[in-house]
Amino acid sequence: MDLLVAALPAFLASIVEAVEALTIILAVGVTRQWRSALYGAFAGLAVLAVIIAVFGTAIVLFIPLDGLRVLIGGLLLIFGLQWICKAILRASGAKAKHDEDQIYAEEVSRLREEAPVPATGFDGISFTVSFKGVLLEGLEVAFIVITFGATSGGANHIGAAALGAVLACLLVVAVGVVVHQPLSRVPENGLKYVVGVMLVTFGTFWAGEGIGIDWPASDAILLVLAVAYAAVGLAAIQLAQRILAARRARSDGSSGQPLGAALAAADKD
Repeated sequence: MDLLVAALPAFLASIVEAVEALTIILAVGVTRQWRSALYGAFAGLAVLAVIIAVFGTAIVLFIPLDGLRVLIGGLLLIFGLQWICKAILRASGAKAKHDEDQIYAEEVSRLREEAPVPATGFDGISFTVSFKGVLLEGLEVAFIVITFGATSGGANHIGAAALGAVLACLLVVAVGVVVHQPLSRVPENGLKYVVGVMLVTFGTFWAGEGIGIDWPASDAILLVLAVAYAAVGLAAIQLAQRILAARRARSDGSSGQPLGAALAAADKD
């Protein structure tokens, strides 16, 4: 059970981030040079692996479990709430949904404005853009791998969480190779909402354990917490949709800023 707790959140979160990283790599490879783009992607993955190995092992060895659960529980609550809030804003229409096709087109357009690709040899621009894309998208996954692996049972669980992340990346890459285009049909907002609920649920559970709360029904309370957070999130989507509809009806072409624009401006990626 602990192995699944470590691996599943990492797997789901990695799908979201791997889709975004794949979009960047495809844009670089198609527009400039595949070889240097792939070198950059592998270098980014290598850095992430070192981060997970070093920080994950250090956390397991040097931080007491109760203190670790309070610290990581609090971080998961903050991190998960960010994912849930973005998902709520996008689902309600207050914020534009993530469009991989649009991101791909914008990245291709930007890359075409760069210096020409060298006729032979290494292309530093392809390497750098691909490296940064993989590293930045993967840092969130690295955080989830370390926290779930360390808090749910030790170094062997970090391995399980890392395996979940690797399997997700391999799945996304395999699909990307087959379709050879951005994976715009992946329900990224829904996945982000599910992962956000999982992060907040485990954050609450572990922080509570760390401060001495004896949860009723032990681990079974996780299901209750997950359902409660998911229900609150869905209610928030409905409330935001009603507020937006009412604001649009009142404004009726007036110069006042719609709530959706205000929310979107306040919560840009």
